[in-house]
Amino acid sequence: MTPLEGAAILGAGIAAGGINTIVGSGSLVTFPTLLALGYPPVVANVSNTVGLVLGGVSGAIGYRRELAGQRRRIIELGVAAVLGGITGAALLLLLPESAFGAIVPALILVGVVLVILQPRINGWLAKHREADHDRVVPMLIGAYLASVYGGYFGAAQGVILMGVLGIFVHDHMQRLNAAKNVTTTIVNLVAAIVFMIVADVSWAAAGLIAVGSIIGGQLGARVGRRLPPLALRIVIVVVGLAAIAKLLLD
Repeated sequence: MTPLEGAAILGAGIAAGGINTIVGSGSLVTFPTLLALGYPPVVANVSNTVGLVLGGVSGAIGYRRELAGQRRRIIELGVAAVLGGITGAALLLLLPESAFGAIVPALILVGVVLVILQPRINGWLAKHREADHDRVVPMLIGAYLASVYGGYFGAAQGVILMGVLGIFVHDHMQRLNAAKNVTTTIVNLVAAIVFMIVADVSWAAAGLIAVGSIIGGQLGARVGRRLPPLALRIVIVVVGLAAIAKLLLD
């Protein structure tokens, strides 16, 4: 790894940590960066998942005030996250690498579309939420499925989970975002533990992403609400489309 490549991975980690805390699609920056530097898709995905765990912890700590009073909800979501993360990680390891290469462009496209549509989705959810209390069973089912996706390929799992929480949980969006940060971090942690035991991790890349995402998580929690969401979405969309092009053309 050259110093320039290391700087690129570190910078992508900072961006991903901030984006994950604010929006929930940071892997659409780090994963394509690793691909562009020549890492095989599965190694890039595994190393990215391992590296982003500490960034998720950083972002969750930054949102600790919004977590107050959500202990029971976090425990319930945590169970779904553990089960879903294990399922998704197992699918990544059991399915052939060719399957991952075929599926990932579609998953990235789904993530990009969700990032584009997130403002409309959030507005629709705010207008059409029917219950004034948590609908626990469908919330847990939706969180499990989002966690399976996250354990297999983490990009935009936060956007998916915010959609689930917005539909089935009655609370303010910032508090839902705090719960999202904790849940996605648990998914990444569970998947990372599995990957560290049985998969090929690039520790240099994972370490640089970890350092960058810790910084980015704190920046995202502190100043994220002041940053233009449109600018973040444009960056994510451009990088995501570039990743799709690279995967399809290689």
